[in-house]
Amino acid sequence: MDTTEKPDAGELATVHHLPIQPEQGEVIEGEIVTDEEYARLTSQRTRALARYEGYRRDVTVVVGAARKAATHEKTKVALHHSLTVVQGLDSWRGRLWDASTMGVYRRQIKAAEAMGDQTLVAEWLERKARVQDARHRRVMDLPKLLVGLVKAGVIGLAALVVIVLLIGLLVQLSGAGEFTRVVGGVMDSLRFIFTAIAWAWTPLALVAPYVISMGVVLGAWREGRQRGKVPGWLATSSQDSDVTIDETTIAQALGALRIPQITNYLKEGLPMQYLTPARRDGRGTHAVVRLPAGVTAEKVARRRADLATGLHRLSKEVWPTTGSEAGILDLWVADKGALSEGAGAYPLLEDGAVDVFKGVPFGRTLRGEPMLAPLLERNTICGGMPGQGKSSAARVIMAGAALDPTAELRIWVPDANYDFEVFVPRCSRYVMGAEDEKIAQIAADLRELHAEVQRRGDLLVRYEIPAVTREYASKNVGLHPIFALLEEAHVAIQHKKYGEEIGQLLVDIVRLGRKRAIHLIVSTQAPTKDSMPRDVTRNCSNGVAFAVGDHVANDALLGQGAYSAGHRATELIPGTDKGTAVVKGFSGERSEIVQVYFLDVAKEHDQVTPILERSLAAIAKRGRVPWSTRDNDQIEAPPAPWNLLEDLDEVLGDDPAPAAKVAPLLISLATEYSGLTGKQLCADLATVGVKVPSSKNVYPVDPVTIRKALADQATADLDDEN
Repeated sequence: MDTTEKPDAGELATVHHLPIQPEQGEVIEGEIVTDEEYARLTSQRTRALARYEGYRRDVTVVVGAARKAATHEKTKVALHHSLTVVQGLDSWRGRLWDASTMGVYRRQIKAAEAMGDQTLVAEWLERKARVQDARHRRVMDLPKLLVGLVKAGVIGLAALVVIVLLIGLLVQLSGAGEFTRVVGGVMDSLRFIFTAIAWAWTPLALVAPYVISMGVVLGAWREGRQRGKVPGWLATSSQDSDVTIDETTIAQALGALRIPQITNYLKEGLPMQYLTPARRDGRGTHAVVRLPAGVTAEKVARRRADLATGLHRLSKEVWPTTGSEAGILDLWVADKGALSEGAGAYPLLEDGAVDVFKGVPFGRTLRGEPMLAPLLERNTICGGMPGQGKSSAARVIMAGAALDPTAELRIWVPDANYDFEVFVPRCSRYVMGAEDEKIAQIAADLRELHAEVQRRGDLLVRYEIPAVTREYASKNVGLHPIFALLEEAHVAIQHKKYGEEIGQLLVDIVRLGRKRAIHLIVSTQAPTKDSMPRDVTRNCSNGVAFAVGDHVANDALLGQGAYSAGHRATELIPGTDKGTAVVKGFSGERSEIVQVYFLDVAKEHDQVTPILERSLAAIAKRGRVPWSTRDNDQIEAPPAPWNLLEDLDEVLGDDPAPAAKVAPLLISLATEYSGLTGKQLCADLATVGVKVPSSKNVYPVDPVTIRKALADQATADLDDEN
């Protein structure tokens, strides 16, 4: 018996849909399957499977080749150009139909009726009637035109015959030739022309259809390029995905929102009403659109991300706001990638001064326009996720305020960080640290500021003025501007012992200090009801919101209802939009997106210390510290050099320290150093032969050098005595 392993016939039948092969020895219709019959059936099945596998391979190859050809870039390019020609022909068809049926006028009349403007309806009806009348006259004049052309042809031919006869007659009479030769020459010329035409007619007749067809195709392609739109699936890698922001693009993006009123309005063929057509505005495009009845600009603003996709922009690059009416959309769209340009360098980095009554440099809008932070008669709340730029924004405001020699700075940082340490020489009050005694000092300083608010109220009554002006701020009467910053305010407000008192003091200061030239900046990561009193957020007319996590924080920084109205810092991406904020109260707009200037305080690249040194020099030149209330309170000159060396020996440690930080140590040591700046300290040391080197504008004072100079001074004194 044959012991060769046999294939599973049932499995083969299941896979390939072939008849089930009988087993050897199986009884079929009374007959037993023999070995020969089984071998024959097995061979037959093997051949069938081979044919099936070959067929499947052929189909796979064909399908793969077809897929590769269909997705090839050259195929896409061919389909793209073919579709462009088709769209051009369709555009011609539409324009011909509009011309024949006066579609343009019908649509304008319909739009005017939708607006309810009967004057405009009458104007378009009159225009339509004039055009119809002119067209009717042209049609009626066609027979006259044809008759005129025939007459002109007959007259022209008769004139030609007369001219030829006259020329022949003159030639005959003058003896220059014979009359018959002239007429014969003209006839020969005509015969040659007709023969040439007959000879060229056949090739021209053969080529003309191709030339005409090619001209039509090229014309249609050009028309399609101008008026057609390539579908996304045909876009090739060489094509830019950006679009031109114009009235058509904006209308398409609004239609894609699928708001029923807008969809129905556009379906009726009515054009969107642009109170301000799309035009260049800074680093983007600006347009003002009257929306169809029943649609508010706020409803569109809520769909800002969806609107941005239709304009091929990031959501932060599209800024829809409410115009002069609820149904007017004021839309500004940034150029693609406008945010990547940044705010640029701080404008007062090298020189310049500030008048805080006019505002301080803060950043640039997306339009590229410089933005000032208004300070007087205002308070500021600044917040956002960690690392997004809120401390940097507060630093920019305080650096600007420092450049006004009449301004006093007070800074409290209930945390251990270096963000504001360089401001120490310019501050009348400075606290850094989260320990209980530090929080207690912050509370004491806020009580002092609260008392200052009350004292200034009495001064306003005495001088009979409703608010502090530039004139009174410059006088030495105790009404100079005060800029107080509470950084990481939530830490102080949530302190178990002093938090409640600090919160209430902040509320009173922002309520009453505004007209009294006291500007409070509250900076926090978490502006919630537990970490920030609501009366503080409500009374801060300036709001600076970096990327935040939810609508609660957004509205706490930008005002109640800001999120629902589309003013959303939640759409800023942490990390990607670092240094970019949504601000309120800085301009006439409800909000603006601003890229904030950056001032570095790192030891290797300290940009703030030179600014503060300039401000201290301006104070010294003015001859009066801002927080002094005594008339003619002059900044005294530094003490004699040998006393200076002794005092430096006392205040310095073992490591070099920047001159800007050594100066406040001397000020705290003795009152005669009041107003001393780092730059002045370097100059005074130079008089005794101690040169302070410049190291990236830091000017480190080395205690070893100071003590050596002091020892040399002592040795010289002993020599003099001997």
